[in-house]
Amino acid sequence: MTPQVTVLAADTGGVNGVALTVLIVLFLLVTVAGFMASRFRRAESLESLEEWGLGGRSFGTWITWFLLGGDLYTAYTFVAVPAAMFATGAVAGFFAVPYTIILYPIIFIFMARLWSVSHRHGYVTTADFVRGRYDDRGLSLAVAVTGFVATMPYIALQLVGIQAVLEVAGLGGGDNIVAKDAPLFIAFAVLAAYTYSSGLRAPAVIAFVKDILIYLVIIVAVIYLPGQVGGWDAIFGAASDKMDANNAAAVEAGLAPSSSFVPGSGAFWAYATLALGSAMALFMYPHSITASLSSNSRNTIRRNASILPAYSFVLGLLALLGWVAIAAGTQPIGLDGEPNAQLVIPQLFEDMFPAWFAGVAFAAIAIGALVPAAIMSIAAANTFSRNIYKEWIKKDATPKQEAKVSKLMSLLVKAFALIFVLTLDKQNAINFQLLGGIWIMQTFPAVVFSLFTRWFHRYGLLLGWAVGMVYGTVEAYQVVNPVTGKHFGGSLALIPGMERMGYIAVTAFVLNVVVAVVVTAICRALKVSNGKDETIAFDYFADADDPRVQKDLEEHDSHDEPYGDADDVPGNAPAR
Repeated sequence: MTPQVTVLAADTGGVNGVALTVLIVLFLLVTVAGFMASRFRRAESLESLEEWGLGGRSFGTWITWFLLGGDLYTAYTFVAVPAAMFATGAVAGFFAVPYTIILYPIIFIFMARLWSVSHRHGYVTTADFVRGRYDDRGLSLAVAVTGFVATMPYIALQLVGIQAVLEVAGLGGGDNIVAKDAPLFIAFAVLAAYTYSSGLRAPAVIAFVKDILIYLVIIVAVIYLPGQVGGWDAIFGAASDKMDANNAAAVEAGLAPSSSFVPGSGAFWAYATLALGSAMALFMYPHSITASLSSNSRNTIRRNASILPAYSFVLGLLALLGWVAIAAGTQPIGLDGEPNAQLVIPQLFEDMFPAWFAGVAFAAIAIGALVPAAIMSIAAANTFSRNIYKEWIKKDATPKQEAKVSKLMSLLVKAFALIFVLTLDKQNAINFQLLGGIWIMQTFPAVVFSLFTRWFHRYGLLLGWAVGMVYGTVEAYQVVNPVTGKHFGGSLALIPGMERMGYIAVTAFVLNVVVAVVVTAICRALKVSNGKDETIAFDYFADADDPRVQKDLEEHDSHDEPYGDADDVPGNAPAR
């Protein structure tokens, strides 16, 4: 039996004035912090990617921890994970918990090596590393374009998270498009302004506020809410009943059951491949790499791989709030009168808490969107500036010119995300983000394998990437949403030869590796050149205090002259 809920917040049919006031006050607080962030670990100039795009590579353990936490655990995570638990259960929702647990041993192994070689040669992106490792512009471009494109819908989803909060707070109604979306325009303008002025230092400072708010809100909710809805036994019972009812309704409608309280044996492969594939893909995104490379030592990376699982614990609690909402009888109805599971967490907090605390929760989600959106836009802009603009358009670009292009591109990236959210169906943003996860995983062999070996041939890696991209895109297109009938309706498909559902990205990755191995064997047999490697074995173990690292990084200080690099590869030039 679902207990009766007493609504403590303001009438959910209109504007929740108290909650909105708290949201605005906290939003203004982080806005001021964002603009003042340029003074944080102040540099002589922000006119270089080293300073504007990577914070001077100066962040210690705790700053990096908050920055990575703010980067990886986004507003959309806060909204989407419990929404998936609320709507369809454990396979779609709870897999995010084991995948973040699997993730950290993976990055413990390879990220310190990437940090070292990047510091040794001044690399800003993974495409920089691939370019230096193989001296291959085509493979580097493939990695750069994949990262750039895969990041775009991810930024859009952060704005979707802000929209969800504003909608539950009572904003966003009416037919006037300007008035309806004015709050989102304001949030976008503020985000764009302080990112442009302060670079990566802005989200680094704001991440402190965001993470503290999220920890506070989730822990209070997990302690307080179960007692209000009959305890965990009632919560799990209500969730189980809903999943059974969903499946019965699907069968009656002639559709395959898709909801699960506890995944059955038929869902094991889907659950496992989603967790493994998502863990492998997450740190291939440019924003994850950017946050990692901003740290001040390789041991900072390893320490963070050890303490970041604290966020996984909070994510597990957050996921369970989706089932708490079922027991609470939460009805996530949008301002258009249609059910929208993405609103379930903001609505749960508005229904179950006093208005002021609902405002704190709304602020946690909204601010939780600003941090990753800022980092993502900076990372995408760095990728464009370094690996497309400098590599293909203006090879003699100076560090100052690179930084200027990156700042402008960060504005364009956020503008595209805003247009995407305002003009297209929100489900399209979700679908393209799922597709982006499939795409970004295809860069794993070129980046991670190459950190340990040069056995793979550059042509094998490039052809493997192409096969994985094509297969993943075609398979994702063939997944049709049973409700809307639209393509790109999910990221699960039958695994060839197994007749089990699995994550498309993992199947595409396997094909990618097989093609890379076969082509590599052929190229090695034919003695085809594998390009010039500018790295040496020591580079993968270098730390910040190594004099050779300091010598190389001096060349990346802000100045108006070209790098003066003999081979035109940023980072390995001699000191002036």
